[in-house]
Amino acid sequence: MQDKASFRKEMIGRRDSIPAETRKIKSRAIEDNLYALEEFIKAETLLLFASFRSETDTTGMIRKALGMGKRVLLPKVEDAALALYRIADIGELSNGYMGIPEPSVLSDDRKAGLTDIDAAIIPGAAFDNRGSRIGYGGGYYDRLLAGVQVEVPVVAVCFEEQIVPAVPSEQHDVRVSVIVTDERVIRVGRQ
Repeated sequence: MQDKASFRKEMIGRRDSIPAETRKIKSRAIEDNLYALEEFIKAETLLLFASFRSETDTTGMIRKALGMGKRVLLPKVEDAALALYRIADIGELSNGYMGIPEPSVLSDDRKAGLTDIDAAIIPGAAFDNRGSRIGYGGGYYDRLLAGVQVEVPVVAVCFEEQIVPAVPSEQHDVRVSVIVTDERVIRVGRQ
């Protein structure tokens, strides 16, 4: 199996090669599949992420969750880790670490912890049917989610093109419990 860095680069290239209009259509299909998910429906507090570059567009997901009255937490890189902040509006995001949109209202009453999350919706470069994930190389989500004390559903949203037979993974890599693509929902559990 190839090393993580070259695999990651190949998978991001695969995602980047999906035409922009096709990505829009696929992102809407992912949204529809996510909105029907029990984990999304039941969650009062969701960890989401603001999409970047050719990732699945999460703007609609964030707006929908806020419109449903859910508490929406988004990550912000602080001291080489992800800090979680509640947002009240999509307009509260500004470019942060590596140009990724992050919360800009950083008051103490907006800061949240892992114990506040009912479900986490996370990005990645590639996934396999066992729930293995390869991110972008910083280990931010692995470190964050390793701290979860209770079973929290970890849901990946991605294009079908990002599903592969096997992802190179290590013991510390956090697996996802559900993968939502534009074509299907894959339930894998967490090991």
